[in-house]
Parts: sequence; structure tokens; C-alpha cells
Amino acid sequence: MNENERIDDLGINNLKIIQNKEYFCFGIDSVLLANFVNSSSSKNVILDLCTGSGVIPIIISAKKVYKKIFGVELQEKMYDLFTRNVTYNKLEDKISCIKEDIKNVNSIKDKIGQDKVDIIVCNPPYKMVGTGLVNKNDVKYIARHEAKCNLEDVFKSASLLLKSKGKLYIVHKPQRLVDLLSVSRKYNLEAKKIQLVIPKINKKPSIVLIEYVKDGKNEVDILEPLIEYKEDGDYTDEIYRIYGLNDKGVDIKDGK
Repeated sequence: MNENERIDDLGINNLKIIQNKEYFCFGIDSVLLANFVNSSSSKNVILDLCTGSGVIPIIISAKKVYKKIFGVELQEKMYDLFTRNVTYNKLEDKISCIKEDIKNVNSIKDKIGQDKVDIIVCNPPYKMVGTGLVNKNDVKYIARHEAKCNLEDVFKSASLLLKSKGKLYIVHKPQRLVDLLSVSRKYNLEAKKIQLVIPKINKKPSIVLIEYVKDGKNEVDILEPLIEYKEDGDYTDEIYRIYGLNDKGVDIKDGK
């Protein structure tokens, strides 16, 4: 453990995550994205772009069926957290760490040792450069703003790395929905499932989850919105289920 670090319990299979409060700490969007991924084949190769501290691959390792997970992270400090989290949870045989820019597709291919991957997951920076508050902490700024990669970079790299009919899963802000649908089509990634996440009933959506299929047909399924909180401020039953808890905060098996 280094200065400003803490260990958080993920509530799944005794998995934990080391985080640094001076860097970018994961939120509910990462948890929802990992849960949104559909992987039920032991042959699936999964790649997480912009992996940060590795929370998404670590959650997926406990909740999904797959062959191997790779995480790609550019920032040295976040990559260090990622590698230590994999080691801390004894997941070296399930998750491989790659320090690379997601735009360097050929380098990623060489490190994966696969011609194409089945599933790509990405929680990219949400804010365009020049918008929002600029954080003086470079690690946080790069995690939140499209300084090192933008949506076009994500879709282009995903399209080059995915096999035909492979899937891309993204979490983002609803305000960028037009970009999320228009830019993806440039790279033969068709939105097939869209789910909006709403803090409370009668509130505007705060998160959007999208499943894309490479070379997919142009028909999309709009899923029932996911509501985070009840009127009394407690989590909804669905959020408790995703976190592997019951409504009293007691651990349960996923799916029960």
C-alpha cells in the first residue's frame, strides 16, 4: 500500500480493489458496465480498453464465462494499480495487463497473441477537451477528458480488434448519445442494445449503457431503464442484485 491508498471490498468472491484517492476512483458506472457485458462462452477473449485500476476485468472475472481477459491502460500510475490489483486478487492466470495506448492496435494484437477478440469493454473519458472543470491532477484529467483518446479512437481501435459479429460494450453520458451512435457506424459497429440508467423515477438519465455488434444489422433494442434509487434513497432491488447484496446489505449469490 502506498500513500493515499485504500482497499475497497467489491462484494463479489472476496475480491478487493486498491484505489488511490488522488487518482481516478471507480464509480457505479464501471460496476454497471461489467454487469452489462454478456459473455457465456469459455472460448471468449475479452479486452478492456482504458482499464484504469482494473475494476472492470476483476468484476468480469467473477461474474462471466470467458477464456482470457486483457486490460489495456496507458497511464503509468493507473497501470501500477492495475497490476497490483490483479496480483492482490491472485488473478494472474485470468487477467493479463497491457501498458499501451489504445490507438496502437498492432502492438496490442502482438501482446494479446490473438488475431481478433470476441468482446471489448470500455469506460472511456466522458468529457471533450475544453469542456467541464479542468483538474490540475494529470491522472484525473486524462481519465475524465478526451486528452489521450476520444470516441473516434475507441471505435476505430475496437473495430480493428474485434472479429466480425464481436461485441463492444460502452458506458457513457446520455448527452453524448448522438456521437455514440453516429461515430460508431463509421467503423461498422452497430448499436444493438441501449439501456439508460436513471438516478430516481422522474429524474433525467445519468448513464447510458450500449452494446454494439461489429457488422451488425441496423435494428436496436431499447431496454427497460435501470433505476438506481428508491424514493427513500435506498438502492433499488436491481442495484442490490448487481452488487451481490440483498436490501439489508447482506451478501447474496448473484442471480438469487
